[in-house]
Amino acid sequence: MGQLDVVQEVDGGAVVVCVRGDVDSNTVDRLVSALDDGLRASASAPARALVIELANVTYFGSAGLNAVLGCYESGLADGIAVRVVATNPEVVRPIEVTKLDTVLRPYPSVADALAADAGPP
Repeated sequence: MGQLDVVQEVDGGAVVVCVRGDVDSNTVDRLVSALDDGLRASASAPARALVIELANVTYFGSAGLNAVLGCYESGLADGIAVRVVATNPEVVRPIEVTKLDTVLRPYPSVADALAADAGPP
């Protein structure tokens, strides 16, 4: 599989982790590390929210899905809202097929995710 790039930024008082490339068993450790860093940063961010922007992900295997779900569950336990941004079928389809779209409800944009009600869903 290909390369994975992850960048963390702050937008609207929330931490945004932007992911680009392939998320598979070879790259998932980089994603998990970035999501853990994002959760730590979100704990002291004004919005206490972490947005995972996956619109530029070209492959999203089960390893990636498990990493994002684990991040969501950790955030829920710590009072941090974790939101996923994706409209691309590479990401949305695995979320829908596994029936996780009610938990990891994908938002169409970072702005939509930031506009969602404060606090964990």
